[in-house]
Amino acid sequence: MEQPIKITAEILQHDKASCRFLVEKALLPNGFVRFRDKERAKGSPLAERLFAMEGVLAVMIQGNEITVTRQPPVDWRQFGAPIGAAIRAHIQSGQPAISEEALKTAPEEDQLRQRVQKFLDDNVNPAVASHGGYITLIDVKGKDLYIQMGGGCQGCGQANVTLREGVETSIRQNFSDIGEILDVTDHASGENPYYGNSARYPER
Repeated sequence: MEQPIKITAEILQHDKASCRFLVEKALLPNGFVRFRDKERAKGSPLAERLFAMEGVLAVMIQGNEITVTRQPPVDWRQFGAPIGAAIRAHIQSGQPAISEEALKTAPEEDQLRQRVQKFLDDNVNPAVASHGGYITLIDVKGKDLYIQMGGGCQGCGQANVTLREGVETSIRQNFSDIGEILDVTDHASGENPYYGNSARYPER
């Protein structure tokens, strides 16, 4: 019997109305697309399927990640399972996740996210990985970046130094058009809790 596709879910620390679903199979290996409404989702099978569910306001698809935003208040314990089932049904259909047109018409904010994500993948994470950690770009709103630490960086007492002096400096040297860089990691849940609240790093 074929094993069900594994999907895990994580509520975003900076936006409790949004939940990120990590799928063991990449749905959009190259690129990133954000669907802000049902109209933009037309022609993109996975996005259309998710927007057909009551209360869905936005959908983001990148690699093996699907982030869904619902009308608050949201009980993700109730809505997580149906969304996971919809994602599995889409994968089983064999259809593409999004249309080629959706990729070509990405707004400026989404283009910035793609550029920063590629920079993190190519230049930042290989270095951070040597310390057992990794940096994930969770979201981009306007010109502000929301970054989350994982692995050895979560709960690490040096996390603030790592981001402030290392990652942030590196990003700003290569992107002059960004605003704030916000660490939305829940460091309090790491093995060595550092702090529980998000840190704001203002534009310099």
